[in-house]
Amino acid sequence: MTSIKQVAVIGAGVMGAGIAAHIANSGTPVLLLDIVPEGSKNRNAVAEGAVAKMLKTDPAPFMSKRVAKLITCGNIEDDLDKLAKCDWIVEAVIERLDIKQDLYRKIDAVRAKGSVVSSNTSTIPLATLIDGMGDGFAQDFIITHFFNPPRYMRLLELVGSNVTRSGVIDMVAEFADHKLGKTCVICHDKPGFIANRLGVYWIQAAMVEAMDRGLTVEEADSVIGRPFGIPKTGVFGLMDLVGLDLMPHVQSSMAGSLDKSDPFHAIYRESDLVGKLIADGYTGRKGKGGFYRLNREGGEKVKESVNLQTGEFARSEKARLESVRSAGKDPRKMMEANDKEGLYGRAVMAKTLAYAAFIAEEAANSIVDVDDAMKLGYAWKTGPFELIDAIGVDTLIAMLEADGIEVPALLKKAAGKSFYKVEDGTLFFLGFDGTYTKVTRPDGVLLLEDIKRKSEPVVGNRAASLWDIGDGVACLEFHTKMNALDADVLGMIKTSIRTVKKQFKAMVIYNEGSNFSAGANLGLALFAANIAAWPEIENLVETGQETYKALKYSPFPVVGAPSGMALGGGCEVLLHCDAVQAHGETYIGLVEPGVGLIPAWGGCKEMIRRWSENPKFPKGPMAPSAKAFEIISVATVAKSAMEAKENLFFREGDGITMNRNRLLADAKARALAMVEGYEAPEEFTYRLPGESARVAFEMAVDGFYRLGKATDYDRVVAGELARVLAGGDTDVTEELSEDDILELEREGFMRLVRNEGTMARVEHMLLTGKPLRN
Repeated sequence: MTSIKQVAVIGAGVMGAGIAAHIANSGTPVLLLDIVPEGSKNRNAVAEGAVAKMLKTDPAPFMSKRVAKLITCGNIEDDLDKLAKCDWIVEAVIERLDIKQDLYRKIDAVRAKGSVVSSNTSTIPLATLIDGMGDGFAQDFIITHFFNPPRYMRLLELVGSNVTRSGVIDMVAEFADHKLGKTCVICHDKPGFIANRLGVYWIQAAMVEAMDRGLTVEEADSVIGRPFGIPKTGVFGLMDLVGLDLMPHVQSSMAGSLDKSDPFHAIYRESDLVGKLIADGYTGRKGKGGFYRLNREGGEKVKESVNLQTGEFARSEKARLESVRSAGKDPRKMMEANDKEGLYGRAVMAKTLAYAAFIAEEAANSIVDVDDAMKLGYAWKTGPFELIDAIGVDTLIAMLEADGIEVPALLKKAAGKSFYKVEDGTLFFLGFDGTYTKVTRPDGVLLLEDIKRKSEPVVGNRAASLWDIGDGVACLEFHTKMNALDADVLGMIKTSIRTVKKQFKAMVIYNEGSNFSAGANLGLALFAANIAAWPEIENLVETGQETYKALKYSPFPVVGAPSGMALGGGCEVLLHCDAVQAHGETYIGLVEPGVGLIPAWGGCKEMIRRWSENPKFPKGPMAPSAKAFEIISVATVAKSAMEAKENLFFREGDGITMNRNRLLADAKARALAMVEGYEAPEEFTYRLPGESARVAFEMAVDGFYRLGKATDYDRVVAGELARVLAGGDTDVTEELSEDDILELEREGFMRLVRNEGTMARVEHMLLTGKPLRN
């Protein structure tokens, strides 16, 4: 057997169901089995209930509700014989060895020869799981440890044994890489593997130190956050997200399975506070709350946090710590601060980084795997060994010695050096033997960070750069904050078009930020509006229209390669590309109405065109405009690349790449495939419905207003959008050019930007990150 074409998941709990959903996201049929509930007439009720619940869950386990049809529900009493058709069988049942092994014997009796069986366990060693099982089963058995939620967490830890059949790990890894978008890290069969071994230590250290040092949860989360490249949830927010009820089980399992000499025992203790919170129903976000909760005061939801000393809840106060502000993103500066917060940060992170060095060789094949595990499993922006380099190996050693913490052997080997180094543009890492080895990428992976390490941009400015990525293809990268779009970005798009025309065959628009682009720079727009710089604003709108149109009609193929958010102007960039190769986790939409504006860089005209050209959609002038109005007026955001196709933000023929690390290579290949015989698209002629459509659109909004689903200012914004999408004063007998639609967009935008209601929405969005419902 050389490929995985059908999968079974046994156990329809949160993890098992989530794994099944994500396998369905890949287009692979899945059999989901669980027990027969006692007294139920529906013997498949558990599995079916799990799928039904996931269809309502937010964030959604499914990339599109349509893929849920790929899951066949059943039960382990009636349907085990169906495992014979499955190439990979994932066990995700309760963490009890007797239950797992009893299930394994039943699986082994019906499965196909050579099929892979894996466990999603995070606490039971593989050697223990296969103890007493037959040789044939043991040879086909591995651990595949997914992280929750399976769709969104990119790490998959794989564990084999000394009897695992050759090729089993590789086959699952290839499927997980290409189909599920996972970065697979091979782990040794040790407690907690890599990510949870280090992550649980880190959480325990942070919690104990915060309690002992008298910090609030807000202070602790602020310190163990931005300075160390850790998400703003920090530690206590992370425990709420994961579930407080899981932590005591995982921590006690770790304590029971680790050797008595392991440093984990020095920081481990059971928490009476955590026990009380769980007993009172505070299990985290899935319960009534955790360390943080939402409480109602006079009809208003108020965020509260628990006092780590008294266990009482009080209104949460944002931590404003001078040492955190001063440190910024510098971990060394945070750890060198002499105030209470700095000493806390040093106590937690010095121990954690030392523990990373202590476990690395025992748990992993390299320090790169440890860094990848924490970045992808715990969302650290910087892995522990990258953090050590940022702090300085010798600095960390001095801190550990001063604090009476034993310096691990691996840290001593790195003394006077660093864990990573760059020579001639090539990245090397320090091996466990003390020598440096080149960091290699899997076949088919192309990272812009590697290209940038070896070269200079072809052209560039403070906001964007053009890179040569080989084979006659250039890559345009945005690099502003949130990759927001401004005059400098537009200028570099124009410069890139001229440069690519002379020197290259094709262009890809791509970056390795968290988001492709959050849209136009609202801060600049608000500033310009506050000083009534209306000509400057209108000039920027017109420049954007001209730039995007030049991009669309450039004499070479342009492929957009988004990941993360592509909103507003970022969406409009992609609407003007010849093709899109999108990461599966792309969240795209024309969200301008949320800030009191309308798309004005060609978004309206492109959405009308796409629905006009859709062969499955009704013909005539009314239907495409109505569909565009339906999507844009409520600021629809597609929450996956699949949903983006359903809304025509992407075309049917646009590609989806599941693995983020393969996106640039796939986009480059797509661009090269378009080069031969390439011709720029022809301009489109519009026939729009005119005044009658505008009235109909506004009546629809009025209906929502009467139902309380639209606000006063929603009606104002929708009125301007309706005018554009209806074609202004046109009627169906007249033809409109693209420039005519762009003029309507520009006029509507400028009327709105002068309105106090729009400025209130823009300011509120900048201050809170949330839309104002005025």
